[in-house]
Amino acid sequence: MSKREAFLDGVCKENVEDFLRFIQLHKDKTEPFDVEEVVQEMSREQRLALWRRLETLLQDVLLELPPQRWEEHMQQESAPDPKQVVAVVDGVTLVATTSLKVLQDGDTYDALLQIAHRLHDVLVSLPESQAHLQLHIQTLFEAWWKKGLQEREKFGHVTFLISLQKSFTLQKPGAEIQRVWSLHKVLLTLDYELDNKQLTDLLLQCVQHPTYIRNDDGKRFLVFLFSWNVDFIWVIHGTIKNQLQFYNKGMISQISEIYFRAWKKASGAFLEKIENSCIQDFMQNAIVLHRASPVHSKVRQIMSYFHSRKGCHSVDKMLFDLYKPILWKALSVPNFEVRANATLLFTEAFPIHDPDQTNTEIDTNIQKQLDTAMSLLDDPHPTVRSNAILGVCKILAKCWELLPPGVILDFIKKLLMELAADCSSPDVRCSVFKCLTLVLDNPLSHALLEKLLPNLKYSLHDNSEKVRSAFLDMLIKVKAARAAKFWDVCNMDHLLARLAIDSPSVSKRIVELLFNSFFPVNESEKEWCCRCVTLIQMNAMAARKFYQLAHKHTAPTNIIKLMLAIRRLLNGYIQVGGDLTDINHSNKENNTVEAPPPGHDPTVVSSLLEMVVILWRSVEKALKQNEEAHKYTTAKFGSVMAKYFQVFKDERSTAPLLQMASLMPPAAVPTFSCGVLSRLRRMDPRAALAQYCHLLDCICSWGQTADVLELVTDWLSEALPKQGKKAAKGRRVQILETVEAKPDLALVYLEYLFSHTSAQEKVLALCQGPLKQLHTILGKWKSVLYTHLGSTTEDPELPGVETALNAFTFHVRLSAHLQHNLTEGRDYLLSLEGVAGWVADRVLPFLKHLNENDTEKSQQLAARITESFLSVCRDILLVGLADDTFKGQILHLCSLTLLSELGYMCIPAVLPILKEVVNSCVPIDINQDQESPEDTSAVLLGVVANIFQKIIELLARRLKKEPEEGKQLCQSAVPGLTDFLQVAQTWGKAPLSGVFSTVFAAIVVEKRHLLQKITHPEEVIVPQSVNDMPPLSSILLSVVLRSPSVTGAFLSEVSSSLDSEVISSLTELAAVLHVLAVVRHSGRSKGDLKRAAVSVQQQIHSHAVSSVDGSDIQRVIHASSVTTLNEILEL
Repeated sequence: MSKREAFLDGVCKENVEDFLRFIQLHKDKTEPFDVEEVVQEMSREQRLALWRRLETLLQDVLLELPPQRWEEHMQQESAPDPKQVVAVVDGVTLVATTSLKVLQDGDTYDALLQIAHRLHDVLVSLPESQAHLQLHIQTLFEAWWKKGLQEREKFGHVTFLISLQKSFTLQKPGAEIQRVWSLHKVLLTLDYELDNKQLTDLLLQCVQHPTYIRNDDGKRFLVFLFSWNVDFIWVIHGTIKNQLQFYNKGMISQISEIYFRAWKKASGAFLEKIENSCIQDFMQNAIVLHRASPVHSKVRQIMSYFHSRKGCHSVDKMLFDLYKPILWKALSVPNFEVRANATLLFTEAFPIHDPDQTNTEIDTNIQKQLDTAMSLLDDPHPTVRSNAILGVCKILAKCWELLPPGVILDFIKKLLMELAADCSSPDVRCSVFKCLTLVLDNPLSHALLEKLLPNLKYSLHDNSEKVRSAFLDMLIKVKAARAAKFWDVCNMDHLLARLAIDSPSVSKRIVELLFNSFFPVNESEKEWCCRCVTLIQMNAMAARKFYQLAHKHTAPTNIIKLMLAIRRLLNGYIQVGGDLTDINHSNKENNTVEAPPPGHDPTVVSSLLEMVVILWRSVEKALKQNEEAHKYTTAKFGSVMAKYFQVFKDERSTAPLLQMASLMPPAAVPTFSCGVLSRLRRMDPRAALAQYCHLLDCICSWGQTADVLELVTDWLSEALPKQGKKAAKGRRVQILETVEAKPDLALVYLEYLFSHTSAQEKVLALCQGPLKQLHTILGKWKSVLYTHLGSTTEDPELPGVETALNAFTFHVRLSAHLQHNLTEGRDYLLSLEGVAGWVADRVLPFLKHLNENDTEKSQQLAARITESFLSVCRDILLVGLADDTFKGQILHLCSLTLLSELGYMCIPAVLPILKEVVNSCVPIDINQDQESPEDTSAVLLGVVANIFQKIIELLARRLKKEPEEGKQLCQSAVPGLTDFLQVAQTWGKAPLSGVFSTVFAAIVVEKRHLLQKITHPEEVIVPQSVNDMPPLSSILLSVVLRSPSVTGAFLSEVSSSLDSEVISSLTELAAVLHVLAVVRHSGRSKGDLKRAAVSVQQQIHSHAVSSVDGSDIQRVIHASSVTTLNEILEL
């Protein structure tokens, strides 16, 4: 029996095992059996018989087990076997698909049609687990559709829908998108208006799905959708517009291509719809959308895509027709944003012409557009002028050779002579220089610009940094394009003068411009030195800046070579001919030294030393990574340092020599390094910073920080007053000591060490012993402070007040540093809490009014001690070192300070503490249970609110007792109040909501009191600004109105207080309206202002009757309040 006959006999229910075996053989690549080959070899009668037997087999297995029951039978062993049924259906699908390939004209395929119908029913009810069978049936239906067989619409529709759905769920949907595209003509058999919503929803998902937009077949399909139905085009367009803000530039580029291809392929009604409903809609949106809109830039990108396709007859014609009714009108509307947007479109699309017109008509039209562009350069708004500059420069760059010379000259003169000096707008001036770089891209522009650019030389000194930066970018472009010599455009002296004084942003551009002029890397090292000396002689400050940034433009190797070349030059200056090593081993170096730049100018020499230090620091990291280069460089400079110190003794040369020494190991400069500590010990206490700072840098860089710390500790310890035997012992030690104790100098050294990051790191890296000892000694200076507090006369044996106060401050600062270094525990926080207790017990009692035995000095000193301590505590809170216990202790100290008689003097120091405590508490921490007494954050914030209320009370009391002193106190508290309220408003709930209640109550009480004192109706005046309010109200309102968010929080509190009917009397309501009037004139928070006014309106009318029966003043107050209220409500 042949394979054909055997296979044919197997296609029946009785021989189903044979059928499945044949299918398995076909799927096995190692077996020679192939179903397609077998079916091809069959005669027509055999194929017809095969299809009938397949139809019967499929019918039998589906009757026995319908697909709806496959899932439940899979879970249990039963007859028939569901896996076998699935395998049979899959096999029938395979044979049917193969049969379609060999189907010939004239073949009767009724049985195949019946199989397709049954498989259609299977497909629509398949469980998700049978994805492979679904795919095979889809493949069959796809082939059926392509063959154009009977009822192909039915089968094509179902597989098209399933493919659409799968393309959204698969992780790699490329194959499904390809199938969707192959079946896209199925859509032409469907009516958009009659078919169900499911299909249109799926199609719209395709439109906004990133995979479809990026995939080539997906883009073809989306382009095709524009030709399915005219009414569907607007739906597609609306869907895309809604998604534009979520797409990046890459996606927008793909979408632009889809629109363009859809427009290119469209005709008739479809073309008209795409042009009028899509492209022109984009044009309109590109013109009228706010520039801040997230969609504006995306729409502009789409239009730029169409503009980039100009030069094609159809594109030019389309742009001309669609822009005509909207663009020219938009260029002259009152709204400057619309004009600015239209300017960008117009100049980008230039020339906008109708290719069907005659040449004369086109020339006339383009000339009108050029005139329009010129008029836009004179627009009253700077944004429009800036956009016009960009557009005109693009036109010049693109069409230079096509434009008449007169037009080009007019444009260039307008840009360079007028707009580059537009004093009304730095943005316009900046635009000129930024956009001239576009013109420079066209080589034909160079000849004209070379003549005119020197007129712009003073723009280098523009008062706007961004203009100076743009001007230098243009000069860099001039240099790169070789359009002109940049030094002809702007004199070298001007460039160096600006380099010496300008910001890093401008300086780095000048260095980029001048780098090859003063550091020609292709020249010899000797030439580098000559250029360096020339630069120093031209402008020493500019030279420093230049070599600070030089490492960004060349390799570290070249920097080191320049350092060594300068060294050889310096050796020549001191007439040693280089050191002997150089002479014996390097003829090249010797030759280099023979011809140093002329003159022995001490200023040049000191500047060269500075250049070495600057260059060394710029490559310090690279040198440390290359040990060999580091050793070589250090050895070279170390060998001549002793001679340099002998010869270069002037003050300006000494500083760079000391800095150079700090960059080397101490062994490289042994003679000098041995005497540094002695020099520090012998330093005059009144020495300037320059005399000791470099010495301290040397000590720190050499790892000898412990030595200077020991010296400081000894000085501070010796300077402390001693009693009895200790004093005698101290005197004996002083006789033996050759250097007296210098506590002031010790504190100066400490200030430097803790104020410079590199030095501070070296100090804090020491072991805890020396630091703890220093901490202990500094803590003992509290006793000196206390002695000064209690003394009425100056004791010459006692260290000065300033010295003691500085030592106390350093004690607190060092506690913070040491606590930060601790890995665990709170030892130094405990020390700080002890200091807080000392301030409370010993210092605050002196914050009182003077008695007979008291001095004003004690008051002032007590206030300074308290403020110094609170200032450091604020920093501790700021950097997050404080725990809740410490915060509580500091807040307690703040409370005690304010409760003392003269505690108001410390209000400016207390407010930052409150701000940092609030900042350190996260709102969510107290959001869970605000009433829980165990909630530490809530307790702390409650204390903060109480302290703030006390501060407001003290300010009010001080203004009442001493108005002038009170005003000064209020002014000094303004920065702290501003920062605190800014932080407090972020909470918006208890316990900090009471802060704004306090502010509001203070203002209303003060204003009510003023209204109650009025004796004549003419005195009822509604304030126009904060200056018209009483003193405290004026200060508080000025602080509130500084920030929109704080203003909003304040007005919310006003509304809340009014709604709770806490405020009810006419004078109180009038006071509130006076506050709202001030807010109204400030232009802040109009929405919150109206809500507060509505709350007042609900109560003010109840006073209308009583005011009629009352006094004249009451009537005037009521009438004035109603007028003010109406003005606010009409906003």
